[in-house]
Amino acid sequence: MLLQTHPHNHPGTTLDSIHNFYEKLVIAEVAKQSERARSDGEFLADVACVALNHLPPRYIRYDVDMTFFLSPQEQQEIQDKVVSVVSDAVKYVSERARPEPLAVSDSNG
Repeated sequence: MLLQTHPHNHPGTTLDSIHNFYEKLVIAEVAKQSERARSDGEFLADVACVALNHLPPRYIRYDVDMTFFLSPQEQQEIQDKVVSVVSDAVKYVSERARPEPLAVSDSNG
């Protein structure tokens, strides 16, 4: 078992650093591409999830661990892929978004 209870384990510190390398890139790109995402956290989260599900998982502890070993060409390829996947995800979520509920009139006429 990866996470065994042990007196020397400090899950609140060490394990909190584990994350998907693409998360920050995707969230920043969603906000860059979509005005709606900048004001609607639910939309941002939905688009980010769709986009992340179309990228390979890259779990790391520190972003520098990933970027240190990538060539400038590989870094550009990653950025290009993120831009493309986010663009597709924004379109996908926008097309399937529930319409805003109409305001119900309280008139008795």
